[in-house]
Amino acid sequence: MLILGIETACDDTSAAIVEDGHHVRSNVIWTQRDVHERWGGVMPELAARRHVEVMQAVIEEALSTAGVAFSDITAVGVNHKHGLLRSIVVGVSAAKAISYALDIPLVGIHHIEGHIYSNLVAHPDIDFPHLCLTVSGGHNLLLHVLRHGEYDLIGRTLDDAAGEAYDKVAKMLGLGFPGGAIIDRLASEGDPTAYDFPRPMINRDDYDFSFSGLKTAVSVTLAKAAKMGASVNQADIAASFQAAVVDVLVAKTLRAARDTGVSTVTVAGGVAANSALRQRLAEAGEKHGFRVLWPTLPLCTDNGAMVATVAYYKYQAGITSPLNINAYSSAPIGSREIVYKPGKRKRTN
Repeated sequence: MLILGIETACDDTSAAIVEDGHHVRSNVIWTQRDVHERWGGVMPELAARRHVEVMQAVIEEALSTAGVAFSDITAVGVNHKHGLLRSIVVGVSAAKAISYALDIPLVGIHHIEGHIYSNLVAHPDIDFPHLCLTVSGGHNLLLHVLRHGEYDLIGRTLDDAAGEAYDKVAKMLGLGFPGGAIIDRLASEGDPTAYDFPRPMINRDDYDFSFSGLKTAVSVTLAKAAKMGASVNQADIAASFQAAVVDVLVAKTLRAARDTGVSTVTVAGGVAANSALRQRLAEAGEKHGFRVLWPTLPLCTDNGAMVATVAYYKYQAGITSPLNINAYSSAPIGSREIVYKPGKRKRTN
């Protein structure tokens, strides 16, 4: 079974062909980094326009790389929930057109589910239930993955997600965009104990996150240094900031893993590529006796393969979407309709 997956949640245009849910035949990601770098962040209108310009070429490249034709595709999956609304609309429109023209099923999926399922691409033997830390620029969640499509919300960010804090701190330091990979590289050259940045909410007995205070602490440190005419070591700032983020993520994840009694922890999203987080969680897993799994690096960022994998499992379960599905910037996730946005209450059945 060949599924075409289309992803346009933010500033990457991606299409992929995945066979039987796990064999990635192609996974084309067209980055817009050069478009948004000058602004220090993603400009939604520019992102949507770029998606329109390159969508056809990206899909054609995915088919060509996979060595298949449109006529070989069983179904088309697309993210229609969570992301920049204008960007999502472009991907949904393309998927609808393909579904209608080829008379094949359309499967709408939730962007965050895509990240959760990115681990199943490389690890189809993942145990259920397991704990998933999804961590990126747009969201920061701890989810108890009970079975396919069913989740319990354990923890969420109450303000900035970790990836968003990375981008903002990188901007403060004048390092460029996106900030996560830049700070990760720079941190390897610095002293993580040079600055005593706070670890927000690390000692609370819940599983929620907050990174706005940490971001503010970095800003205050830089402002004080500038006022005094003192220089700062950017590598030390980066290393100390990253150490604080990783300490919080690992502590909360470890607590949740213990309390839920899972044997497997998965990590997904853009920050899942962070070297310090990978090392620390791997060490914690070895020490405390749980398995830690990661997607391959290309599957950490937004990509069509993760969409196709979710679509495969939904299609196998008989779940498809009508041609009039809408695009949403955010929506409840899973069969329990978990509401994960800050300021809103979660819902469970």
